[in-house]
Amino acid sequence: MHKFVALILLICVLSFPVNALELKGYLTQGGLVTGSIAGVKSVSFNGERLKLTDKGEFVFGFGRDADTHHQLSWLDREGKVHNQAIVITQRDYQIDKITGVAKKYVSPPKEVSERISREAVAVKQARKVNSDLNFFLDPVYKPAVGRISGVYGSQRYFNGEPRRPHFGLDIANKIGSPVYAPLSGSVVFAENDLYYSGGTLILDHGHGVTSTYIHLSKLNVKVGDTITTGDKIAEIGATGRVTGPHLDWRFNWKNERLDPALMMIDTLANKK
Repeated sequence: MHKFVALILLICVLSFPVNALELKGYLTQGGLVTGSIAGVKSVSFNGERLKLTDKGEFVFGFGRDADTHHQLSWLDREGKVHNQAIVITQRDYQIDKITGVAKKYVSPPKEVSERISREAVAVKQARKVNSDLNFFLDPVYKPAVGRISGVYGSQRYFNGEPRRPHFGLDIANKIGSPVYAPLSGSVVFAENDLYYSGGTLILDHGHGVTSTYIHLSKLNVKVGDTITTGDKIAEIGATGRVTGPHLDWRFNWKNERLDPALMMIDTLANKK
């Protein structure tokens, strides 16, 4: 699937004059795409204006169930408007049946409903950040060593009951195993004990791109800290709704949930 998607991306790049439009990434559901346009004044994706770097770079992404047809528009230095249709591929997602989940996490008691709602609002607010950071342009590394125990997009059943799809990449390892920053950023959320996700961190990488790390046993950073690729930010745990110790690693572009597996190029342990 990835080779086919890359071919679509290559065709999109070659359909424009040199130095006009360049896109990098996977044109598929869950994909993150970075782009640049020489001499651009403004860029919009599906009618939403995108933030630009000084070099005319930008980013956008596609959610798990995104439509296949999109549009990129931009205004050049001469004041001319350009439009380019973007077609992405659909994906098939696996079924993930998980047993042994504590009942309080499958059907939470009423007395915790207010807490769950409050925490969800706080997380959503943290992901609204749209800073001028441009770390989203950097390579993304796998943040921990371990077995991939869960994948993005899978339809989940807890103790036989259907629940929301999984929006992250699960990396299983023992409690206390290090978690490293897969790319540089700023800490915008750090809480030790959320109901569902336990120890939770959110990093801002700029232009609406954030990454999330959950089920942590220990947080090594706090809100406001500046993080460099490879910094130890946390330790793997088994907090919140889990059946064993692992890191649930996620990416967002604004409200769109993205697939970390499409971005990572290697494990940080191999980089050091």
